[in-house]
Amino acid sequence: MKKEFDIRDISLAEKGRSRIGWAEQEMPVLRLIKQRFEKEKPLQGLRISGCLHITSETANLAKTLAAGGADLVLCASNPLSTQDDVAASLVANEEIPVFAVRGEDRETYYKHIQAALDHKPQITLDDGADLVSTLHQERTDLIKGVMGGTEETTTGVIRLRAMARDGVLRYPILAVNDALTKHLFDNRYGTGQSTIDGLMRATNILLAGKNFVVVGYGWVGRGIALRARGMGAQVIVCEVDPLRALEAVMDGFRVQPLLEAAAEGDIFITASGDIHVLDQAHFKVMKDGAILANSGHFDVEINLPVLREMAGEVRKVRDGVEQYFLGDGRRINVLAEGRLVNLAAAEGHPAAVMDMSFANQALGVEYLVKNADKLENKVYPVPREIDQEVARLKLQGMGLKIDSLTEEQRKYLESWEEGT
Repeated sequence: MKKEFDIRDISLAEKGRSRIGWAEQEMPVLRLIKQRFEKEKPLQGLRISGCLHITSETANLAKTLAAGGADLVLCASNPLSTQDDVAASLVANEEIPVFAVRGEDRETYYKHIQAALDHKPQITLDDGADLVSTLHQERTDLIKGVMGGTEETTTGVIRLRAMARDGVLRYPILAVNDALTKHLFDNRYGTGQSTIDGLMRATNILLAGKNFVVVGYGWVGRGIALRARGMGAQVIVCEVDPLRALEAVMDGFRVQPLLEAAAEGDIFITASGDIHVLDQAHFKVMKDGAILANSGHFDVEINLPVLREMAGEVRKVRDGVEQYFLGDGRRINVLAEGRLVNLAAAEGHPAAVMDMSFANQALGVEYLVKNADKLENKVYPVPREIDQEVARLKLQGMGLKIDSLTEEQRKYLESWEEGT
């Protein structure tokens, strides 16, 4: 066992092994990639530092990379998303150093990121861009040794594109989040289901008949709205993008300005990726007992400092639920400290969805190793051939077959001469 790690309790390792094995059953694509990696060793000796949610699904990605020969170190990308038993199993059973403790404070969180960077990575794996940002601001001496990185989530891709636009990004990044097999499935079906799961585990409320406000109608917001409607909620969508707002209307949802929805809503889920979308003006008109949760990556979408100032008392009333008592007698309930509710109050995305996301990560790392010398310091989309391969393997793992074009059909699609 490697000695350098920081986890809650190594004795949880066997429980973690069982959880990792359960997830692995639902991850056939990653399993097929792992089998190939074990034979070919495309990552032999490669130092990788990953700042990811330390979950059973991530553990299967870590095992796949290790099977390919990678020397891997992991830290958490969110203080409340770590599964402590999974962290223990990775350390004890896979000899992969992990620096992550569920509930760690901000100081410890960044200390763990520094520990992952001490590994002197050649490849970075990020979920939210905290690892890359810290590397560029505080550990610039290490950048010359980095050939590339991957980014898992929407918020991180936005940050990294801003770095590239400002000319400060110093190595190429693959935007795994933007792969079709990631955001069409992970963000919509994965976050849609797991957000509702986190909400239900934290509150045990009935959704049917409730006014359910979704703030942001990107792929995450779409998935949440779809699942909430499926459970009988009256869904209201709030947007700033006219195209997305129009799409929400065409999908059959009510669309309102957020201040109007604030007075009607029983449940609010933020999924915008922006700061203080629920703010003082909204808190002032919310119903007594309103429930607020966040499904964006960072805990900034609900302006909790302002809400604390408005509250005479804050009391923990259930695991994962804090109740803010306002001066006029109203109570506002905040789930999971405003952090990712699907990971902080539940278990995150189902493994079957993360199978595709992490397959993109694994194949993306292999792609970077082969092509880093040809890439510029900017954010790249996942190559279409990788996206197609992940989809093909997923269908294979599900036991499904599809048709292929005939030579005549292929020629027709590639030509311009034939018309009506």
